[in-house]
Amino acid sequence: MTQMKIRLAAINDVKEFVDIAGRYSFDIDITVGKYVVDAKSIMGLFSLDLSKELTVNAHTDDAKDLAEKIEKFIVK
Repeated sequence: MTQMKIRLAAINDVKEFVDIAGRYSFDIDITVGKYVVDAKSIMGLFSLDLSKELTVNAHTDDAKDLAEKIEKFIVK
């Protein structure tokens, strides 16, 4: 599993992120606090507190391509 910290600041960011996540066959979860939602679910993401930093859990050992695609959302 690969973890990354991201921030989704606008509605369009959420839409773009869900679109990108939907392209991958492996499971991708978003965690904030005690809540975990499917990263491919736009409704799931909108149910979270998007003002906080989100943790992406990609259930694969090779998430390099995903990391490149979501680079603009990654918190550095």
